Amino acid sequence: MKVAMTVAGSDSGAGAGIQADLKTFSALKVYGTSAITALTAQNTQGVEGVHLPPPSFVVDQMEAVLRDMKVIAIKTGMLANENIVEVVAKTCYRWGLSRLVVDPVMVAKSGDMLLDEGAVENLKEKLLPLAEVITPNLNEAGVLIQDRVDTMEKMKEAARIIHGLGPRYVVIKGGHLEEGEGEKEVVDLIYDGRDFAYSRMPRVRTTNTHGTGCTYSAAVAAYLARGAETIDAIREAHSYVNQAIKCGQNPGKGAGPLHHMHPFYREWM
Repeated sequence: MKVAMTVAGSDSGAGAGIQADLKTFSALKVYGTSAITALTAQNTQGVEGVHLPPPSFVVDQMEAVLRDMKVIAIKTGMLANENIVEVVAKTCYRWGLSRLVVDPVMVAKSGDMLLDEGAVENLKEKLLPLAEVITPNLNEAGVLIQDRVDTMEKMKEAARIIHGLGPRYVVIKGGHLEEGEGEKEVVDLIYDGRDFAYSRMPRVRTTNTHGTGCTYSAAVAAYLARGAETIDAIREAHSYVNQAIKCGQNPGKGAGPLHHMHPFYREWM
């Protein structure tokens, strides 16, 4: 049994965050564990409230699992503030968690801020040097480099700068880039510090994309836990997410979530 961990916020609407991550782990045949960094009162229409546990309790959750199970890969999502970023980074370092996937969650699709400004610098200075993979979308990449990222050339420039902060692989997700070839395909840029590679998937026209970023990074972690090479884990994760979007659901009145368990519900395809 391969074990992965998600360190992220809870989404009470269950489309993103811890809930999306655990569904993804299960769908990809990995045992999922978790440490909750934030409780959100949230649904498909937006975030209505946030409650944060003490940073020390985030560490308690992580270490309770780490003392008992062999966690092979870990992903981080919503880390909320600079103190939580710092203790998560220290715990990953102390336990030698090298297969670390960082989803730099900053803003929800509804526009609600999920990361304090002070936490961005801690993320860049303390967590990214430990990461195997970081998976920013265009907006998050823009925050990390303090510049607009809206073309493929800008994506390449951002990837170089972010790689310089320490992660082994940078994945700039192209879902928000709809010009040129982006009209028909979602092109994710992968950079390992030497070469650029790409992962291409057909663009799915839908509003059912709530939790896409969480799901993507969780899928990368799941494939890493199963022993995949990093670039293969990234491409397999992109394919899984693309299918989950195709099978997206509408349980509420806002942006619907992906269908994380689509491999087991073929009638949804």
